[in-house]
Amino acid sequence: MSRPPTFAPPPGARAYSLRTSRGEFAVVDAPVADGVTPRGTALLVPGFTGSKEDFNPLHEPLAARGYRTVAVDGRGQYESDGPDADESAYAQDELAKDVLAQAAAIGAPVHLVGHSLGGQIARAAVLLDPTPFRSLTLMSSGPAQISGSQQQRVKLLRDALAVMSMTEVWDAIQAMEPPEETDTGELDEGLDDRDDLRRRWLGNKPAQLIATGRQLCTEPDRVGELTAVAMPFHVLSGAHDDTWPVPLLDDMAVRLHAHRTVIAGAEHSPNTDRPLETARAFADFWDSTLKTGS
Repeated sequence: MSRPPTFAPPPGARAYSLRTSRGEFAVVDAPVADGVTPRGTALLVPGFTGSKEDFNPLHEPLAARGYRTVAVDGRGQYESDGPDADESAYAQDELAKDVLAQAAAIGAPVHLVGHSLGGQIARAAVLLDPTPFRSLTLMSSGPAQISGSQQQRVKLLRDALAVMSMTEVWDAIQAMEPPEETDTGELDEGLDDRDDLRRRWLGNKPAQLIATGRQLCTEPDRVGELTAVAMPFHVLSGAHDDTWPVPLLDDMAVRLHAHRTVIAGAEHSPNTDRPLETARAFADFWDSTLKTGS
């Protein structure tokens, strides 16, 4: 969903394949800044049509606050491999188990952050096993299915993927975009004719997009289940969001007794819209869990 300012890892960060008990996953791993006392590690899970690069603007400011950050491509997403046609590999429980394996590989316990679809996968991971996680931050990720208008967009994409190649779908998306697209916070924002975004799109496995798109349109409300987990929660969003309306996110935070942050001037992707403010909110929340002993 996000439009990262660059696909190059920030200074000091390393891109590599993380080996886990469930296979290898492409990551960008940024250590704590030199001379800064380490305060923890965070695992960052991107959203639908996104990738680990969506978090590139956050690594340096979080490193300066003492946090190692590891952003990951999920199974079948951009540079992480997965089956082309087997949708069962991308069932939500399977993707949640991948997150648990990733956390173990980088050194649990970790702070877990999920953006949009990534938030629902992160939530599923916590519900399977909360022990690898120190906290859960849901960024622009709502309690259940996406809004009706976004469901229509996802359905169009899924229908296209059923009969067209990834290249043909990419070309069709470009043909439908206005000449000067603005950041609207919609599910396919950032898909323009830049080579790096095209490469990311073509790296996605069709079955992954079809399966996760279906999840976005059918996800049940699991907030009640999450309230039973003894863990600090954080709900962060922009001031405007077409995918899950902000009042819905406000209500979810109340139900979770979660810390709530609204990033002024940001929409569906605060990580790229207002990265410094978003990184500050993450670090302040994580710091608070240390102070309370959570």
